[in-house]
Amino acid sequence: MGTDERDITHNKYLVVEQYVRSAIQSGLFQHDERLPSIRRLQQELSVSKNTVIRAYQELEAQGWVYSVERSGYRVKPVAIAPEHAHAKPTKVDLLSVCKEFLTYPHEKEQLPTGSAHPNIDAPAIKSLYAEIGRHSRRQSQLPSHYQLPPGDTLLVKQLAKITADLGVPVQLSEIITTHGAQQAISLALRATTVTGDIVAVESPCYFGNLLLLESLGLNVLEIPSCPKTGMEIDALAKAMEEWPIKAILVTPNFTNPTGATMTLEKRLALLQVSHDVPIIEDDVFGALSFDAPLPSLKSLDSKGRVIYVNSLSKTLDSRLRIGWLLAGRYHDQVEKRLLCDSMGSLNLMQSAVASFLTTGKYRAHTARMRRQYQCHSKRFHTMLSKALNQIPALENRYQLHLNQGSFLLWLILPEGVDSHALYLDCRKEKISLLPGTVFGTHNQYQHCVRFCVANFTSDHDWQPAINTLVRLIARHL
Repeated sequence: MGTDERDITHNKYLVVEQYVRSAIQSGLFQHDERLPSIRRLQQELSVSKNTVIRAYQELEAQGWVYSVERSGYRVKPVAIAPEHAHAKPTKVDLLSVCKEFLTYPHEKEQLPTGSAHPNIDAPAIKSLYAEIGRHSRRQSQLPSHYQLPPGDTLLVKQLAKITADLGVPVQLSEIITTHGAQQAISLALRATTVTGDIVAVESPCYFGNLLLLESLGLNVLEIPSCPKTGMEIDALAKAMEEWPIKAILVTPNFTNPTGATMTLEKRLALLQVSHDVPIIEDDVFGALSFDAPLPSLKSLDSKGRVIYVNSLSKTLDSRLRIGWLLAGRYHDQVEKRLLCDSMGSLNLMQSAVASFLTTGKYRAHTARMRRQYQCHSKRFHTMLSKALNQIPALENRYQLHLNQGSFLLWLILPEGVDSHALYLDCRKEKISLLPGTVFGTHNQYQHCVRFCVANFTSDHDWQPAINTLVRLIARHL
């Protein structure tokens, strides 16, 4: 094995990648500034030429740098990222905007990248629904009864195993099953806040969470977030000094819509600067990490103030509506509210899913989906980037982030682009996407677009629609 092969085999390119990224983040290199040459990094870091090339290629794919023919690599501008000056708590009013997208009929689409649903064309899903069918027939022979909290005993046991596999220490008695992650987050918020309280969220923020906060009469304080590394902890610390924040809602693993992954340093800092404020950790994409996962906030919490939320909606099928939470010190309040709200969960779905999970097919399925989604993300990123690069007016003026997990991609276009108008034009061409307008309370992401690539089929199927999409984008510049 030669020197080049040994370097790549031992992932030395990751060291080079981190070295360059840190230099950019620290401000050592500014937008459009030329980065160290391949030869210079090769000498300074004692690695091979191919290792440096691989590192720069990865950074380019992630949106950190861009290449200039015969002139090496330069820092990709990020000035087009939305600004968050003087953030203040805000009452949310998004329902009227979101209704248009939520009620849109999902017909056969040329580019189905709008809704963030998983790919269900898999053998495990067929087995799952066969199990649901068997349990449906069996339920008619059983006495009618409520499935009281914490939920089906076998399901609780299987969800505990899934949680433990994600690195979260758990006891069976800690798990409470819910009607999806949305209900779990709702219960967590109601256990930690009252109407009129301030809740800090990442910005951009999943529109479902914004709608939920609106329905509970809570004020939202949007904390700026990096599309790559999530919530800016310094900004949160300043907000904590200025406002009486009662809860923090955050998704450290592949936040929706950007797909950002909070670094370990940020996770530790978040726990430190938030003092004793309850943190609601939404981990619905946690099982879809392409690399070794980072520790969850829950696993780093020694005080029981992190409420951990998860579901099967992104790994199996969103129609199952099975979620769960570990509420820590708020366990009793959450369980009481759940019982008062619904007197329990769906017996049929819980028992059927529990039986499916005992087969061991879930673990193999998630491993398969991780490989599939990583391939889908890379192909879509390559195809869309190539098409966007054909538009002269977009040169170095957009960011398309390639994430390390999930099936979401976030596109930042030049300010002035109206993504809602783009969405309406795309609908006419049977192209679905989600405009950035729904991910903030001040329309600050109007020039952004979220894509879901879970149902990518092939270059041949998607390339014509991607070309159409880019033509429409060019029309809105």
